[in-house]
Amino acid sequence: MDTAKIATALQLASSTRYIQIGPDTLYSVGAIFEKAFGDSPAVIVADDNTFAVAGQEVVRQLQTAGRKVAETLIFPGQPILYADFENVLKLQEKLQTIDAVPVSVGSGTLNDITKLAAHRLGRPYMVVATAASMDGYTAFGAAITKDGFKQTRSCPAPRAFLADLNVLVQAPGEMNSTGYGDLLGKITAGADWILADALEIEPIEPRAWSLVQDSLRKWTGEPAALHRGEPAAIQNLLEGLVMSGLAMQISQSSRPASGSEHRFSHLWEMQALGHGEPAIPHGYKVGIGTLASAALYEQVLERDLSKLDVEALCKAWPAQSQVESRIRAAFDLPMLVESSLQESLAKYINTDQLRQRLLLLKHKWPQLRERLKQQMLSTKELRDLLEAAGCPTDPAQIGIDAARLKESYELARYIRSRYTILDLIYETGFWTIV
Repeated sequence: MDTAKIATALQLASSTRYIQIGPDTLYSVGAIFEKAFGDSPAVIVADDNTFAVAGQEVVRQLQTAGRKVAETLIFPGQPILYADFENVLKLQEKLQTIDAVPVSVGSGTLNDITKLAAHRLGRPYMVVATAASMDGYTAFGAAITKDGFKQTRSCPAPRAFLADLNVLVQAPGEMNSTGYGDLLGKITAGADWILADALEIEPIEPRAWSLVQDSLRKWTGEPAALHRGEPAAIQNLLEGLVMSGLAMQISQSSRPASGSEHRFSHLWEMQALGHGEPAIPHGYKVGIGTLASAALYEQVLERDLSKLDVEALCKAWPAQSQVESRIRAAFDLPMLVESSLQESLAKYINTDQLRQRLLLLKHKWPQLRERLKQQMLSTKELRDLLEAAGCPTDPAQIGIDAARLKESYELARYIRSRYTILDLIYETGFWTIV
């Protein structure tokens, strides 16, 4: 673990003050808790599975340290727990009756539920991770579904984070794979941020960028070892995921870790909720989304955008009313229509603004193209990495057929206001390459 880099990141982070990753760190939970929360009592939040693998030991260690520990709040292990607003309210109601600091023992879902419930009560909280499965542990915001729509809700990250490598290596291999898919997506997320920065839409925050991108190739460089469950590879993966979360704290946004690849993932997740389809692990969807985005980059980078016919593109630019009509016709779920209208109209630009953006793109394209080439890996390279990590590499493996994938290139652009490669190909008239 790069303790020096993590220490630097903690100095910049908005909420997290203590991080400990390594073997046997569960035995340090009492000391970490005291540093973070003083003499406050604790309450463990877990499910049946995570309580068995780590929660019991956390309770034991806190009690051994002389800490008052309230009765554990345990969600059922089955059926699968979802990070939806109803579960946030259930936990909030229980926490209201307990004057204690919540300690979430689990992975993504439990973390997001606890994060938002604690925030709504004005309390700090702690996380004990049980799998290297996603980057949300130390992230600003919680991804919560309400009325079938997934949205990142503003709330602080944990004050303290602990992960015991002895616990992480016991997690199902699928969880390492989904964490890898989430982390590999930072390649296309970085490319999208480069685009938004160059077009003066959303400037790169250098400190957040550095935390994610400087070591990304190292963190994602041993997928086969990760798939074999080697402890060093798992620790390496978790470090990358934790640093991504800290970068989001610094920027107070998910931009350092989320781009077009996450647009695909969020679209498919909301469609699955609306149509009652089986849930697919987040990182698997991000991995397929990364391949979809990379395929776009490969085609765009072959073109000379310095020769765009700006006036022709401006003449063909749709009016806002036309965009609204298209969105209403494109989605079959009312919740997605309304949310997509809000997000898409927020980023809509008029013809004059489009002209200015395209002229800027033409001027910057030679240098911008080289920078994007340095950032990206080829679709084949990304596919090989995902396959070695045990991730799906064919959309059909996660229930997305060819027709649905093609449709997703349009729909994914509508669901978020963030500028990505999906917007670039629309504005430059290259939509036909999909």
